[in-house]
Amino acid sequence: MFAAFLSDDAGAITVDWVVLTAAIVGLAIAVVALIQAAAESPTNALNSSVRSDIIATEF
Repeated sequence: MFAAFLSDDAGAITVDWVVLTAAIVGLAIAVVALIQAAAESPTNALNSSVRSDIIATEF
């Protein structure tokens, strides 16, 4: 019975798709983390530049 279970390949494509989908999701998370880290420095520079500029504060 156990040997028949091991030799049965029904559902193997589901396992393949689950592994492939998990790999794609993991890659997407890694790419988003890299982009987020790279975008932080210019965003912080722009934020400090905007805060330091004096625009008419009183009318």
